[in-house]
Amino acid sequence: MTKLNKKIYMVAGYNTISMGTGRSEFHPKKPRPGIEHYVKEAGQKTLEKIGGADNVDECVVGNFMAARFNKQAHLGGFFPMIDEKLQYKPAIRVEGACASGGLALVTAIKSIMSGSADVVLTMGVEVQNTMKAIYGADVLAGAGWFGKRKNGHAFFFPGQFSDRAGAYYEKYGYDYAREGMGRWFRNAIENARLCPTAQEYENNVPDLDALYKKFKPNGAAFVDNLNVLDCSKVSDGASTVALVSEEGLERIGIPKDQAVEVIAFGHKVRNLTEDPPNPVELTCIKETAHEAMDSAGITIDDLGTVETHDCFSIAGVLGTEALGFAKPGEGAKFVAEGNTARDGMIPMNTTGGLIGWGHPTGGTGVHMAVTMWEQLTGNAGDAQIEIKADKPYGMAINMGGDDVTVVAIIYKKA
Repeated sequence: MTKLNKKIYMVAGYNTISMGTGRSEFHPKKPRPGIEHYVKEAGQKTLEKIGGADNVDECVVGNFMAARFNKQAHLGGFFPMIDEKLQYKPAIRVEGACASGGLALVTAIKSIMSGSADVVLTMGVEVQNTMKAIYGADVLAGAGWFGKRKNGHAFFFPGQFSDRAGAYYEKYGYDYAREGMGRWFRNAIENARLCPTAQEYENNVPDLDALYKKFKPNGAAFVDNLNVLDCSKVSDGASTVALVSEEGLERIGIPKDQAVEVIAFGHKVRNLTEDPPNPVELTCIKETAHEAMDSAGITIDDLGTVETHDCFSIAGVLGTEALGFAKPGEGAKFVAEGNTARDGMIPMNTTGGLIGWGHPTGGTGVHMAVTMWEQLTGNAGDAQIEIKADKPYGMAINMGGDDVTVVAIIYKKA
């Protein structure tokens, strides 16, 4: 368990549009912005909010597979492109599959704890609509063990979580599980409709429950136990925030009521070469989230909102159980009853999560952090929920691979 040795704040969050199918700007056969565009837009917007690049000590970017999606590695070298005043400042790219954004945040936190920086420009980015989904699935399979890839489903990660869903159906009941997963999908789209940068912002289907039930899992067309609506989006986008010390907060001139404090974090990794120890449990999320809460000295009863990694609807359901909001096997009921909706007991993924907002893989962890900053400072616009005084904390959980690398961060309004 790592304890923070000084106060650390997060400010100046920004998201680009999560671009992909569902957005009116997206056309698969027309040219689209490259990774440089997203890096520059997101970076410049946060720099504007913190008084410019002169105030930045270090930069870090989380990214998963630009070397294959975009044939571009060495992303730290893009920061001086954002602003010439970032020239010759330290910059690094970090990777942990879909948890790359969370690792960027942890890297920034550790830089501030070490004393090497007071202001860290922190970014997550991915541009992955550069290839058809079936080929992209092979790239994304790099988040798993390649030794298993050759025997896995063509859609590798949907196949992995289809197996988890199948195990859940077998143990707790198909119709029961699908009801909870369907409600997770509905919540995601309803929340995304309130966030202008979300990939599903323009989704106007009147009856989301009927839509979900229409697409039954079909292994001949996709995977055995999930439909396409159970899956997160193929997305292009970037998100940025600034992580700062108390001295850094004073330097950039942002008042504390526009900052959130980083209270604690957890970071754990399980063996990539082994199957999950229990297909109906997200064990690494459970271990990491509870480590973060123990470090913060809080329980789930203190949380006012959660951003959890719903790469698939079954991961959302299992996440409620891993956190302890629902007992094993009761997560589907917990979700179906509306407890994770924006007006429920514990609002989750209030801008749509990976299913509704989108999933630019390396950017997702930072997007979660931006959503947390927006909610806790009252900057979430139409997506704003009430943060009650007796539940002032928020937690973001970013997962890489099949519950292999997990980062959990707890925040509170400064």
